[in-house]
Amino acid sequence: MKILILCTGNSCRSQMAHGFLQFFDSKLRVKSAGTDATGTLNKKAVEVMQEVGIDISHHSSDSVEKYLGEVWDYVITVCGGANENCPSFTGKVKERIHIGFDDPTYAKGSDDFIESEYRRVRDEIRVAFYQFYSEKIKQG
Repeated sequence: MKILILCTGNSCRSQMAHGFLQFFDSKLRVKSAGTDATGTLNKKAVEVMQEVGIDISHHSSDSVEKYLGEVWDYVITVCGGANENCPSFTGKVKERIHIGFDDPTYAKGSDDFIESEYRRVRDEIRVAFYQFYSEKIKQG
């Protein structure tokens, strides 16, 4: 089973989703990419994932171009708010799904508030991707 998680920057939400899917089932082939990949991971995303025992620090932030020649079972877009356009995937895919989340990198306020936004989004990603995993992969 091959799953590509797609976002704009590929530094935060798509990386968290990638980490959760691999945690749920290590046999899945999961990759994440961005249409405007930053080349680096968001440090706060790495930190909040470590809080739940998942290490994504070894992930890479890749351009979607790297994966266009492959066939995917699922391509899942995770972009959410009005600040961004959801990228499209022009490669070969059996099923496209959108599961949107706010981008915590846009959070403004105190350090505590910003950290709470990263945790909120992380927890929303965990719930939504566990539901996807349970309904589409584990049961499938």
